[in-house]
Amino acid sequence: MTTVLIVDDQPLQRYGFRMLLDSVPGTEVVGEAAHGAEAVRRAAQLRPDVVLMDIRMPGMDGIEATRRIVATGARSRVLVLTTFDLDEYVHAALRAGASGFLLKDARPDELLAGIRAVAGGDAVIAPALTRRLLDEFARYGCAPTDDPRVDRLTEREREILVAIGKGWTNGEIATRLVLSESTVKTHVGRVLAKTGARDRVQAVIFAYDLGLARPSVR
Repeated sequence: MTTVLIVDDQPLQRYGFRMLLDSVPGTEVVGEAAHGAEAVRRAAQLRPDVVLMDIRMPGMDGIEATRRIVATGARSRVLVLTTFDLDEYVHAALRAGASGFLLKDARPDELLAGIRAVAGGDAVIAPALTRRLLDEFARYGCAPTDDPRVDRLTEREREILVAIGKGWTNGEIATRLVLSESTVKTHVGRVLAKTGARDRVQAVIFAYDLGLARPSVR
């Protein structure tokens, strides 16, 4: 059972999300919140698998709420869902620790797939935003810096981190590096553990901040 906390300042939006999620076997809405401060409190009380987080809300917004929820070290993962297709929101949400970012015009099946992916420890970004996200990190990302976490990686794990930073899927990494997908999955898990990244999105940010990756031509 995947438990979900719905955070949105619009009652009708919360109602719509609840109706959808409650109609799906294996998904349970355990609570709702109307603003960021309430989201932080409810997440601590309910410990949901996924927090479905709006961004623009009165008082504490979804970015700050995400940052505080992630900072507790709790198992809850945040999937940002917003009407606003703005790059600064995407960057801020992912840097705050969100495991995904979808737009509210996503189809119900896309939302449900996103929730399952995030609950399973993966990450999801709206397809329309993925290319722009990589391009923006390439253009405005941080200058390369030394980080002791890189030294913990084996040569192969560093190679995997660079591939993750380029946005390659496990299948693409397996093909290009001539490895089995199960071996790639094992390496990805070790990279996440050694770098302290919660998921692939955070690993991408880590790779870009260190100057290890730039978007590849696909």
